[in-house]
Amino acid sequence: MKKHTVAAFFTAAILFLNSCSSDPVTGKKELMLLSEEQEVELGKQADPEIVAQFGLYQDPALQQFMQEKGQQMAAISHRSKLEHHFKVLDSPVINAFAVPGGYVYFTRGILAHFNNEAQFAGVLGHEIGHVAARHSAQQQSKGVLAQFGLVLGRIIAPEFEGFANAASQGVGLLFLKFGRDDERESDRLGVEYATKLGYDAAEMADFFNTLQRTQESSDGEEMPNFLSTHPASAERSKTVRQLADKWQQEANLTDAKVNRETYLKLIDGLIYGEDPKQGYVEKEVFYHPELRFRFPIPTDWRHENSPQHFQMAPKDGKAMMLLTLAQGESLEAVAEQVLKQNSLQAQQTKQVTVNGLPALAIVADQVQQQQVSLRVLTYLIQYNGNIYSIMGVASPAEFENYAPEFEHTMQNFARLTDSEKINRQAERIRIKTLSRSSTLAQALRSFQVLDSRLDELAILNGMQLDDQLSQGTMIKVVSR
Repeated sequence: MKKHTVAAFFTAAILFLNSCSSDPVTGKKELMLLSEEQEVELGKQADPEIVAQFGLYQDPALQQFMQEKGQQMAAISHRSKLEHHFKVLDSPVINAFAVPGGYVYFTRGILAHFNNEAQFAGVLGHEIGHVAARHSAQQQSKGVLAQFGLVLGRIIAPEFEGFANAASQGVGLLFLKFGRDDERESDRLGVEYATKLGYDAAEMADFFNTLQRTQESSDGEEMPNFLSTHPASAERSKTVRQLADKWQQEANLTDAKVNRETYLKLIDGLIYGEDPKQGYVEKEVFYHPELRFRFPIPTDWRHENSPQHFQMAPKDGKAMMLLTLAQGESLEAVAEQVLKQNSLQAQQTKQVTVNGLPALAIVADQVQQQQVSLRVLTYLIQYNGNIYSIMGVASPAEFENYAPEFEHTMQNFARLTDSEKINRQAERIRIKTLSRSSTLAQALRSFQVLDSRLDELAILNGMQLDDQLSQGTMIKVVSR
């Protein structure tokens, strides 16, 4: 071995040792390219992007509950000295996640599906467990090593990630997938932390059953990360119950907290499903009541709405459309900015009118290594003081197949004037108390729940329709 080779070997060894740190939970050495300071900085950068992506749920009492319970649990975690942050996001998706640096987020969608405080505490402990064991930071380190691409959204093909803002560091962190060993460790920590705060952690197993039923009822659609990367729910439920028994015995916990009624009262009035004021889809048309516009969605395309944009894609993932609010004083200025931001070369630009609204239609190519990698049709539409960008993206080989669907959506962008659509109210969870004993199905029907929604409400309540309920039992129903 030559001298310079030996020197290089020892230099690499020193760098490797310097990049190793102790796992806060196990104490074992691990490869970690991020220092704790870098980890915290990542979280600080990610947080405003996550809030912009989803929006905060406007309920001070619920935000305070999340913050107080989160801080209590963080204080007994393996990284109690780390500053933690807890927020409820305004999203109907059933999800909870943590990003590096102690930032933990629950959606209102997951809060709607908990049926007691103990279920909430178990999942809260699971996410704090990810932080405690530095799972997000480990995945980020692996991502740096392997140069993994990050894909934003559940419906967008990887080759379109640039148009879905996947380059965003903060939002990209949401889609770092944990291995099943990490998930099992976080389940174990969730049970430990919840038990130490006096909760019946076995209730988390019942929530896993709710997740499983939700997934089975979703007609095969891909579920959020919270479901897709976790071990099978049947396995998790059994393991969690065993761990809960073990920890309750060790803690000598004989009267574990469940807090069903107090939790249900807390979420009484919680928005359920899509919030119409943020835009909603009905019969393959997207309506935005506050901004007063509408446009059609291609048949059988999946869609995803957020405060920042509306995404659409066919199930085969071979194309996508993206609507955003563009920044600029004129159509021409916005066109120049759109082309520059997305590294596009305009092939054709023409002034058009869309239902009486001034617009620009642009066909452009994204060129990589002297070859056209993507072709994009963009309509920039000026309406009510704003400029809307609708981009249709496909490979050159598929562009002509999807161009008619792109054009149909873009050319049918129009003012929204229907007062019924404009004034649509959100559905909300309403907590009802049974005046007499009955089955869940009978109770739901007594509160005017349609038969077509009985299964949905049974899952929401974590019950079966033939479950016998006693007088005075609280249940969830949904109404506007």
